[in-house]
Amino acid sequence: MAMKSMPWGVVAAMVLAALVLLMMGAGAGDTFRGVIQRSERAPSAQSPATYYVRPDGGSATQCTGLVDAAYPGSGTAQPCAWDHPFRALPPGSTPRISGGDTLIVGAGSYRMGYGAPGADTCDAAGAFDCTMPPVPSGPGPATPTRILGQGWESGCTNPPELWGAERPWYLLNLTGSSNVALACLEVTDHSGCVEFHTGGLACERDTPPYGDWAATGIYAEDSTNVRLQDLNIHGLAAAGIHAGRLTDWTVENVRIAGNGWVGWDGDIDGGDSNAGTLLFRRWTVEWNGCGETYPGQQPTGCWGQTAGGYGDGVGTGATGGHWIIEDSTFSHNTSDGLDLLYARLAGSSIEIRRTLAEGNAGNQLKTNGPTLIENAIVVGNCGFFDGQPFTSSVDNCRAAGNALSLALQPGDQVTVTNSTLTSEGDCLVLAECEGTCNGSESVRLRNNIFVGQTDFLQPFENSCLVYQETFPADPFDSDFSVITATKGTPPCPGPHDLCDVSPGLVNSTTDAFDAHLLASSPAIDAGTGVGAPSDDFDGRLRDTVPDIGAYEYGACTLSQDVNGDGEVNAVDIQLVTSAWLTSAPPASADRDGDGDVDVVDIMLVAAEWGERCL
Repeated sequence: MAMKSMPWGVVAAMVLAALVLLMMGAGAGDTFRGVIQRSERAPSAQSPATYYVRPDGGSATQCTGLVDAAYPGSGTAQPCAWDHPFRALPPGSTPRISGGDTLIVGAGSYRMGYGAPGADTCDAAGAFDCTMPPVPSGPGPATPTRILGQGWESGCTNPPELWGAERPWYLLNLTGSSNVALACLEVTDHSGCVEFHTGGLACERDTPPYGDWAATGIYAEDSTNVRLQDLNIHGLAAAGIHAGRLTDWTVENVRIAGNGWVGWDGDIDGGDSNAGTLLFRRWTVEWNGCGETYPGQQPTGCWGQTAGGYGDGVGTGATGGHWIIEDSTFSHNTSDGLDLLYARLAGSSIEIRRTLAEGNAGNQLKTNGPTLIENAIVVGNCGFFDGQPFTSSVDNCRAAGNALSLALQPGDQVTVTNSTLTSEGDCLVLAECEGTCNGSESVRLRNNIFVGQTDFLQPFENSCLVYQETFPADPFDSDFSVITATKGTPPCPGPHDLCDVSPGLVNSTTDAFDAHLLASSPAIDAGTGVGAPSDDFDGRLRDTVPDIGAYEYGACTLSQDVNGDGEVNAVDIQLVTSAWLTSAPPASADRDGDGDVDVVDIMLVAAEWGERCL
């Protein structure tokens, strides 16, 4: 399976090399943080500046903002940090930072809105307009303007909190902002209210003081080459992110949760269409359409469209763009989990990999146009909110609760492979034609496990496998599947499909679904290698005869594969080395489990350099 362990002399040399890289600043953070990572230089007419914010800093008169130090207590233009992000981006005024500059926000809690330091131009009656100006655009993709929480380069274990008060429209403004990076921030408010809620949680909007709430976390429009990383956006009264007309955005390790109307709202005024590559990795979108209690951060007052709310985890207006979503989760939103039904403009396409969708009250995943879905786990328990103590009024199994809803334009091709799906909605997979389809459309289903459940809305029957009625010819092409408990099956749709057999999953019930395979599963070694992904849901390599479903049974694991990519190499050593000197290293770097990250951990990884799964 792998190369043998390396001689200790070689190991020692590798450890030394890793330490040199660390001292030179070439740690794992440098390798993977893209445009967020760049060299810091002293400000000049030719180079960007780095500014600092910390709670014990001073005003823009008292401090220059150019030194990470507390205000000494007296004097002006002192070499110290500012006390609030509004000093850099003052409401109603010109930004004090320029395009390409970096603003590092120290650990702590910062009130955003009327009454905050630096909000001198705001007034109580118009507090909704007490927002920062747009972040200045960076000069180019390699020199973005950066707003970073302290610790952004070392795991972001204690991000600064930006919390909204007195109903500002939004907390961070990317209107017309391009070449920008935001990282390591918590964006929230300190209220459990929901805008316009009809079940007793409505926010005060008419008479000040309005309370400790804000409508939206981040607003963006007409924005290109932006990176959002290590953000926790939660508990806002309306939306986590409200953004449209975006081009080439990257969103990585971002959580959008417990926002009262919607998680990511892509429908803005004046046209919404996005373009370029829209890349989302490790994107968690959950509990949107629910309020979030403060300070408990628990769901409350969950509501749907018939009650006057919304509830999509992600929704857009008409959009283009190449959407790539990997290693993400869409769960327990009060309407659809991921709704890309309006990704219907020319040239749009969608790729979804290693993604979990479960517990959403509508469709779990909804797409349009050319689509590739692989290694997905889709749990259509669309009746999840029924009778829950945190539910106000949710539309159970909205839009029939089909787990996977696919819209195709004339001639479109959709592929769903090595995925595991279950549903208590009407069907597991629905396909609909938009336009005048010509019969060349195809929904290719390979290496999938389909588990039917009792239909939540019609409990006298089970969910169906697939359904269509708008195509001139049946678009479904299914083979190498395990199909069980679905209405109308058998007959089996494909020659290699296995029907009416136990799927051999750890747990097949909707509310405790576990898609891992048992040793007795008929899915083991029953798939086709043609078109199959090289890895499984966990990123572990599949063998040449892949299993059916999202998980490969007994997939290869390596004891020192820190990042789980199936190979022990320089990247793994860099990850451990860069964690060595941090105050709160990730547990994955402690290879010997002794509670410390030190040279022994580095040597353990180096000793398996070259090991890889075949």
